[in-house]
Amino acid sequence: MNTKKPLALLAGLSPQQFMRRHWQKAPLLVRQAIPGFAPLLSRSELFALAGQEGVESRLVECKQARGKERWSMQSGPFAQGELPPVQRKLWTLLVQGVDLHHDAVHALLQNFRFVPDARLDDLMISYASDGGGVGPHFDSYDVFLLQAQGRRRWRIGPQTDLTLREGVPLKILQNFEPTIELLLEPGDMLYLPPRWAHEGVAMGGDCQTYSVGFRAPSAAEMARELLTRLADEVADAAEIDTARLYADPHQNATDQPASMPPELSAFAEKALRKALKDKGLLRQLLGEALTEPKANVWFEAGRVPRRIKALRLARASRMLVDGKFVFLNGESWRMGGAEARLLRKLAHARQLSATDLIAENADFMQVDSDFQSILRDWVAQGWLHAD
Repeated sequence: MNTKKPLALLAGLSPQQFMRRHWQKAPLLVRQAIPGFAPLLSRSELFALAGQEGVESRLVECKQARGKERWSMQSGPFAQGELPPVQRKLWTLLVQGVDLHHDAVHALLQNFRFVPDARLDDLMISYASDGGGVGPHFDSYDVFLLQAQGRRRWRIGPQTDLTLREGVPLKILQNFEPTIELLLEPGDMLYLPPRWAHEGVAMGGDCQTYSVGFRAPSAAEMARELLTRLADEVADAAEIDTARLYADPHQNATDQPASMPPELSAFAEKALRKALKDKGLLRQLLGEALTEPKANVWFEAGRVPRRIKALRLARASRMLVDGKFVFLNGESWRMGGAEARLLRKLAHARQLSATDLIAENADFMQVDSDFQSILRDWVAQGWLHAD
């Protein structure tokens, strides 16, 4: 992607300009971000997807009685007939990660790859009947809200009071104070930075909004994940490194046996510092963590052709590169030379053509090699599709 080229998707801004002026800073309304845009799934196709195992979906309803709102939320899958009739007001169906299940939605998500893949999460589709929504709330991550069908009224504001209502199954703001009101029609898009309060309400029913969300792990989550993976690495190393066993040949007899030996504390601190000192290992573990597929993702075994001519990543595959390391679906490999160049191109473009392979003089694609074995294994696992 040419990050200096103005895009209609970003109201004529280039990706570089957008990231500098708006990303994590200020909202942006884009009229006709995608002119003539229409939903990529029909209502019936979306409802059918919400009925599948392995697809995360939620039904949110708001019932009003005596001037009070009663919110409810159910998790899918939803069998045929379990969803409310479309004529009923005030309900919303949320289908998460639709890009993992639909080629056209996956292709749409690629337009937002001016943000690093390590941050890009998924595309959720929200279907709402007349008046439907999920209440005033805020997200801890950036979001692009693309109107696909019908109209939705958005009220937004840079709210500081983030107190939530009690006794409600959703995170709804107790004291919502919007400062801007917008009406989005098909093709319009709204970008909101993290923690910008917003409320979207369907106007007239048959409303579909596509939400592009991003990953924003907390420091605690990241530390816990890396320390867990680091502990596994240290345990594997300790099995063959008996020199790391604690020894105390100069320990004196003690009349206070419950006291912690200072030498043992120093040994533990030194061991931890040594484990954290390896920056290369930490980056490797981070790459593995960031490419770990979601819990509800699985891959179908693929057919391995006799000769690989072209490759493309499966929709659900997560691939990153860092220095000499290549990360794919929670695993890592050290690569160099033409192999590394090809895999970097695969990661960035999510595909390799026959022309790409020829350009690298990739003779190892035509004969048995360790690299070809790795690729064949990825194809067999369904991580890659080969032609």
